Amino acid sequence: MRTARWKHRARRSSSGTRMRTWALGVAIAMLAPLGVSVAGTGATASAGFDPAAFDFWVDSGMGPIKSRVLRAADGNTNRVVYVLDGMRAPETLNGWEIETNIPALLASQNINVVMPVGGMSSFYADWNAPSEFLGIPAGSGSSSGSGAMNVLAGGPGKSYRYQWETFLTQNLRSALRDRLGFNPNRNGVFGLSMGGSAALTLAAYHPDQFSFAGSLSGYLNNSAPGMREAIRVAMIDAGGYNVDSMAPPWGRQWLRMDPFVFAPNLIRNGTRLWVAAASGLPAATDSPSFNTLNGMGLEALALVNTRAFQARMATLGGGNAVYSFPAYGIHAWNNWADEVNRMIPDLSANIG
Repeated sequence: MRTARWKHRARRSSSGTRMRTWALGVAIAMLAPLGVSVAGTGATASAGFDPAAFDFWVDSGMGPIKSRVLRAADGNTNRVVYVLDGMRAPETLNGWEIETNIPALLASQNINVVMPVGGMSSFYADWNAPSEFLGIPAGSGSSSGSGAMNVLAGGPGKSYRYQWETFLTQNLRSALRDRLGFNPNRNGVFGLSMGGSAALTLAAYHPDQFSFAGSLSGYLNNSAPGMREAIRVAMIDAGGYNVDSMAPPWGRQWLRMDPFVFAPNLIRNGTRLWVAAASGLPAATDSPSFNTLNGMGLEALALVNTRAFQARMATLGGGNAVYSFPAYGIHAWNNWADEVNRMIPDLSANIG
């Protein structure tokens, strides 16, 4: 297990640690109510498991990482898509398998499906450092199992540095080729929310691997005023992670992760893009609840970001993207599943 490879670091002096812990607790108390409104996913989860998929473990700089793989129905090894999760990605299964039948649908369309597992709040990036706050090392506090109370707990991305981009583009890519015979080139990648932003990032910097990228309700203008702080609060709520450990503010590493900034790469690469965000208005299947209200706000923010990205691409003369703006839909799995159904023909035509 990955936990066996977490690195232990020396504790600071007890008095200094207590003071920093107190200061951090005050900050969390101020931010936690906001986190509830920024980091939710709308729909309530209901666990699922596809017996046709299998576990695929690959060693990495983060230790052994699990992915779930579904073979294409026709047995081909040429057509491959990576399916990325959202900010609350669990360590058990990828959210697409838990919440939807989309992986099985893709496999039935003769596409091999690769579902990385884990990476909560990671943006599937190579982080600058393990997540910590105020210099307090991971493991100095206990895990509550949720949100802001986890900021001092150890675990993925805290007891070691997240290296997800390296994993997806080197470790996993090579293992899929060598062990399963999967084509390492002209793959697809798509994701929701955090995973949507990451899909465009991966395609921008690894054009030989990804010929297609899809962003569903992604945050595609991360350097816009207020966006970094919104992401900060969301990451605290989604597992207790520190955005400053991911990338220093407004530096080269942060800008490298901003689709609005790297849009010229996507045009130059000729990557086929599917970029979607709904209106934030509830669909008929979205029952009245706090989760629905939460999902409405999150989707509205994603829509603003996505429209800004669309305008940026237009000013650059990019004609390689399909945009989808449904009249109804919130930040929830039913919305994303519907969008993938619309996207599949275009994905299928632009991989392999």
